[in-house]
Amino acid sequence: MPCPLTNGPANSPAMSDQTITWRQLWKETADRIGGPHARWMCEVASGFDRDEFLAGLDVPATNRGLAHLDSMLARLETGEPLQYVLGRWGFRRLDLLVDRRVLIPRPETETVVEIALHLARSMEPPIVCVDLGTGSGAIGLSLAVELQVAAVTVWMTDRSSEALDVARANAAGIGSAAAKVRLAHGDWFAALPASLRGELALVVSNPPYVAVDDRDLEPVVRDWEPAAALFAGADGFDEIRRVVAEGREWLRPGGWLVIEIGSVQGPAVDALLQAAGFEEVGITADVTGHDRVAVARRGVESLEVPR
Repeated sequence: MPCPLTNGPANSPAMSDQTITWRQLWKETADRIGGPHARWMCEVASGFDRDEFLAGLDVPATNRGLAHLDSMLARLETGEPLQYVLGRWGFRRLDLLVDRRVLIPRPETETVVEIALHLARSMEPPIVCVDLGTGSGAIGLSLAVELQVAAVTVWMTDRSSEALDVARANAAGIGSAAAKVRLAHGDWFAALPASLRGELALVVSNPPYVAVDDRDLEPVVRDWEPAAALFAGADGFDEIRRVVAEGREWLRPGGWLVIEIGSVQGPAVDALLQAAGFEEVGITADVTGHDRVAVARRGVESLEVPR
């Protein structure tokens, strides 16, 4: 659908007045889609960020900026998620590149990071962390930025080379903390060097955990986000089972496994972790009160799994 801000009749403000400002465009866009979303879209289209945008509200919009805004509004009207339309999204301290190659970072995953950081800060360095199935890099890059310890290495893996390209681009935006980051292409633990087996202090993952026929999944998620990062078999547990089954042998004694899970998966994941021989197993709720994070520790004894 054409956007009336730029493709309207010849006497519309955007077509007849070549000095239309971002203040005017922000107002017109806000009338159409709401204030906060309008500001974000106008910021991206203008090339100004936050305070710069406010300072430049009376600057005339360029033809390129108008075209960009027009394109974003058209995409939004097709039902494409705002985060993909903007091409970026905030996560904790990060401003991440996001597009259809990766999942949209969500507040629930910030709970995962908070727990992982708490555990990592209690450990003696050197600390080797892994973000399995990193996607945009939200978890792994947050660990790299927020763990203010010199002797930290954060491995970030993904089976999707396209997702790793996104994570690599996001790693380039975190400054000196990127020196802590290592990227590896492959399927779960198989992506890692064999020398890390039994040496990991912390394994964190947001694996696919949605059943393929889950009727509660929002259509916008099913239609737009990458299926390989969402779906995990008929019951949603296929990938969680794999991470749990292999996780203990990759952790060092006393190391921790932290997994994001579905809101009704807590009891089943607890049982999986217990059966795999993990200790101090716990399920933590997210900010909405739903089960969201499974945490478990490898004991300091032998790796024999109880029968």
